[in-house]
Amino acid sequence: MNMNRSIIRWVMLGAVLIAFSVASFGQVAVGISVRVGPPALPVYAQPICPGPGYMWTPGYWSWNDDDGYYWVPGTWVVAPVGMLWTPGYWGWGGGFYLWHAGYWGPHIGFYGGINYGFGYGGVGFAGGEWRGGAFYYNRSVTNVSVTSVTRVYNRTVVVNNHSTTSFNGGTGGVEARPTSQEEAYGREHHTAALASQTEHDHAASQNHENFASQNHGRPAVAATSKPGDFSRHSAVPARSAGGEYHAPAMSPKEARGNTPSNRGNANAGGNRSNDGFHSFTQPAKNGASTNNGWNNRNNTNHTQTSTSNRGNQNRSNQSRPQVQNRPQSRPAPRQAPRPSPPPRRQAAPPVHHGKGF
Repeated sequence: MNMNRSIIRWVMLGAVLIAFSVASFGQVAVGISVRVGPPALPVYAQPICPGPGYMWTPGYWSWNDDDGYYWVPGTWVVAPVGMLWTPGYWGWGGGFYLWHAGYWGPHIGFYGGINYGFGYGGVGFAGGEWRGGAFYYNRSVTNVSVTSVTRVYNRTVVVNNHSTTSFNGGTGGVEARPTSQEEAYGREHHTAALASQTEHDHAASQNHENFASQNHGRPAVAATSKPGDFSRHSAVPARSAGGEYHAPAMSPKEARGNTPSNRGNANAGGNRSNDGFHSFTQPAKNGASTNNGWNNRNNTNHTQTSTSNRGNQNRSNQSRPQVQNRPQSRPAPRQAPRPSPPPRRQAAPPVHHGKGF
């Protein structure tokens, strides 16, 4: 009996570890691909740190298939002990802007060279560090009060990138590539965004004032003290847009209509910036996945129609094997089955003549 209980405990522990591993690595690899780029990062102040153990996660432009880009306010999150947050970023590749999701890990990996501010200057993180099981804050770049947070230090940070560009590569994007060390950090064991972070993103998508089409790159709530708290005492408005806003020339549906995510090929064009990227098409009201299958069928039908149009009044009711076999019926006339009867007719008279004699 004791042995059976031990076996059961080991099996359950193994299942938990496997599930954790899958969840940890899955989020890092998936993303969204769009044909239009995100607006510039808005300019805003950092709300004060709520207390010990919180880590700053910068704001970013997220995507909604119905209304386009919307701003997810930067916020303070209770960090997993010993873990650092590598922000997600938009990267250009193969003619599309691809979203590379952020993750928690022991080191800061590559996040596109984007200057998110407050310690995230494009490379690494200078806003604080773990010392044992406690997080210490660098007061030179983070807004912390010594009355509520006692583990602090001051270290000057020099930031060479003052751009508000929100994507990597492409026309106007940040020209940065991961170093060998950042690539090594990217291969470490990672943990996906916390539930509080995903809920924070979802809550931001429910407010139309956060969409770029409404705020033109200057959201009324640019940052919050805690995830999901958009109240006045927690919210911080943007001081200004990070650059001139230009409305997209296409609708959100068109922007997602024929992207690598919908074609199941995030590495379109073989662009190196997409290495390791697996596209993800989120469930949407516009039925992007269904439209993709319909487009593929339309392409197939177009090719078939160009090769054979005649005698096809009931084409929509025919299966592909019938369409493919139809050309095989044409060679039959060229084989001239008609001449075969003449030999029989020629042979017939002698037989008949013989009978006459």
